[in-house]
Amino acid sequence: FFIRHARSRNYVSESELCKLESVPLDFGDYHPLKPITVTESKTKKMNRKGSTSSTSSSSSSSVMDPLSSVLDGTDPLSLFAAAADPVTTASMDSTRKKRDKDDSSAVGSDFEPWSSKRGEILARYTTTEKLSIVSGSFFSRKATTTGSAVSEKVRTRLEELDDLEEGSQKEILNLTQQDYMNRIEELNQSLKDAWSSDQKVKALKIVIQCSKLLSDTKVIRFYPSKFVLITDILDTFGKLVYDRILSMCVDSRVSLSDNFSPESVNDTAKETCLNWFFKIASIRELIPRFYVEAAILKCNKFLSKTGISECLPRLTSMIRGIGDPLVAVYARAYLCRVGMEVAPQLKESLNKNFFDFLLTFKQIHEDTVQNQLVEQCVEIPLYLTLYSPAIDWILQCIAYRAPEVLLTEMMERCKKLGNNALLLNSVMSAFRAEFIAARSMDFIGMIKECDESGFPKHLLFRSLGLNLALADPPESDRHQILNEAWKVITKLKNPQDYINCAEVWVEYTCRHFTKREVNTVLADVIKHMTPDRAFEDAYPQLQSIIQKVITYIYDFSLLFSVEKFLPFLDMFQKESVRVEVCKCIMESFIKHQQESTKDPVILNALLHICKTMHDSVNALTLEDEKRMLAALINGFIKMVSFGRDFEQQLSFYVEARSMFCNLEPVLIQLIHSVNQLAMETRRVMKGNHSRKTAAFVRACVAFCFITIPSLSSIFTRLNLYLHSGQVALANQCLSQADAFFKAAVSLVPEVPKMISVDGKMRPSDAFLLEFLCNFFSTLLVVPDHPEQGVLFLVRGLLNVIQDYTWEDNSDDKVRIYTNVLHLLSAMAQEVYIYRVDKVDSNDALYGGDSKFLAEINKLCETVIAQILDHLKTLGKEE
Repeated sequence: FFIRHARSRNYVSESELCKLESVPLDFGDYHPLKPITVTESKTKKMNRKGSTSSTSSSSSSSVMDPLSSVLDGTDPLSLFAAAADPVTTASMDSTRKKRDKDDSSAVGSDFEPWSSKRGEILARYTTTEKLSIVSGSFFSRKATTTGSAVSEKVRTRLEELDDLEEGSQKEILNLTQQDYMNRIEELNQSLKDAWSSDQKVKALKIVIQCSKLLSDTKVIRFYPSKFVLITDILDTFGKLVYDRILSMCVDSRVSLSDNFSPESVNDTAKETCLNWFFKIASIRELIPRFYVEAAILKCNKFLSKTGISECLPRLTSMIRGIGDPLVAVYARAYLCRVGMEVAPQLKESLNKNFFDFLLTFKQIHEDTVQNQLVEQCVEIPLYLTLYSPAIDWILQCIAYRAPEVLLTEMMERCKKLGNNALLLNSVMSAFRAEFIAARSMDFIGMIKECDESGFPKHLLFRSLGLNLALADPPESDRHQILNEAWKVITKLKNPQDYINCAEVWVEYTCRHFTKREVNTVLADVIKHMTPDRAFEDAYPQLQSIIQKVITYIYDFSLLFSVEKFLPFLDMFQKESVRVEVCKCIMESFIKHQQESTKDPVILNALLHICKTMHDSVNALTLEDEKRMLAALINGFIKMVSFGRDFEQQLSFYVEARSMFCNLEPVLIQLIHSVNQLAMETRRVMKGNHSRKTAAFVRACVAFCFITIPSLSSIFTRLNLYLHSGQVALANQCLSQADAFFKAAVSLVPEVPKMISVDGKMRPSDAFLLEFLCNFFSTLLVVPDHPEQGVLFLVRGLLNVIQDYTWEDNSDDKVRIYTNVLHLLSAMAQEVYIYRVDKVDSNDALYGGDSKFLAEINKLCETVIAQILDHLKTLGKEE
């Protein structure tokens, strides 16, 4: 028996029947946020004959963890902990406590390590001159036979050391900087190979030879980089020796703790350690003897508790014997570096090291140094910058967690040396910014009295500015500080020197002053950087200035009232840099702008900035870049609101569409925004449009209808046609809604079999099925056009579905037909399940007319026939 029509539905009564049964509930004292009381049952088993188990209950006010209850306290980690040897666990705990106590006096994470400075030094101190390196026989000599007798082994080692003393090395000349670095790396690898093959004398020879290179200043510009490379080898050697001796202390039963005492070191390890120090003491030349002993300074821990504290002053005194002041200051830097690693608490030795340097600093002006500089064509200012890494490091070690009184002492010593600019600069770089900021006026006075011939004053003001960016000076001094600094900065003739200094002081100005001072500073930068297009060589610094300005002035109405801000942007002539700056500004706007705006100054400026970003898009632009630019522009569009002035809002969207036509995500956002504007108009009018608002809504609908075809993604177009049609329908624009739905129907045949989703090709059937289901839900409330016939949109869509080429062995077509049956069944009801306010759907238009129902039944028969044909096909063997 076949039902030839849709079953009648009473949606209201069905809804009532389907509701869950409501049961009255007495909450009493229950509240979901109150602590839960859990009753735990425990079973006790009695051993007496004939007794049964008894149950006792106890209450707990704590909430039980469901994971703990499942595991019953027997999780794997707990089992391992329970199985561990309690003695071992106690030993580990005591070791950990000792280590934590020791760490409290060690260097903390707030200390900048040497490794972070290494790359900067290598990049800064380079040379194009040819270098030389002395290469010993260890480059080619093969390993000695391990099975030889002890006397033979001793004889061989003595011969090797004699070779070293008698000059068996050869000098390799005309090396480029890269060749030199490669040779040093080869030496480092040779050291490791020799050590691993138990050739300890060879390893020592390599380290001695490398240390000798630090006495060579023939290419003086490269010396800081050479120091970095050679001391890497020394660090490797020191670690190998320490680990070797430590391994000799490890017994099969117990190992040394981190802060062991010399008494716990066995005699063999102590003898080996002494042997290393005796070998090093026999090195004739001062520089290699100093460096190699400093490299294994940590090994003194194996010999005595006071070994390191006794060695540091002796090594400090040894440096006095080094004649070249540049070589000496780097030796002091290495001693500080090792000292901070092994005994950071011994600050007295580090201070003595620096004060020794201050006493010998006048050597820089002696004839031997001056003659060397003339020979290598090196000016005094350049020569002094070679000292910076070493002095900065020494002072960083001294100033680490030092009291403020030490800064006062340093300032006094600098004054005694005639306010030497190099030292003053290093002091400002080393000590805490709070200490420097509190004495800003004192430092400015010292800077004024400096001799400018050796070290330019603007670099000193730059260092002071860096400190003031991190800490605030006394409020009464702030204006005077800016005036004094800018007097010096604005007189700089070299644009690069000027911008390096101005970049730092812009942040100080933005932090403490109003837009008037910021405007003055920006005007001065424009004045200095515009002649001869000097700004082209200073884009990084100019970008930094913009970043600092928008960091502190994030009220954009205030920012764009700074007269020179937009002219400052005009200096970014290079497109890639200009776009990056525009992105920074837009990111700041989206981050900080809390309320929507209609300020014409902000809108015009940001439209110009967004237009710059949009115009940078071309055929080579990556998709990720396009997405980022579109997201920034969309963020701006969402923040624009003219309130109840809907016509002005629509005009803005029309202008935006013309400006950003190459970015599809922006066009999509504009369509959504215009649809939202139409619905907002409907809400304000409460659905009763006047002639004016009806015309405005039709203008919104026309905007969407014109814009959608320009999009490339077919499913984006389909969904926007459907969405915009729904908006038109809600606003009683019936003919416009029909146009959207017809466009969607005509677009379905163009859906490709495969589409790109997140960069991967996927079948489109699932997406099409989802869209059509949504479309059917909308078609229920769409009234028929009086000139188009009954259910013209449904018939048109069914024809398109019938003609569409579906995948073989796919059920998608039948799934669609079952959804069509749902639609037709709902259309046959006397009252539809939902409707659009103030729009008469077909239930009201036809009023259950028999001809209308007959048309629905015919369509149902056709659809059911298609479904049955498919079911017959499924029954075939293939």
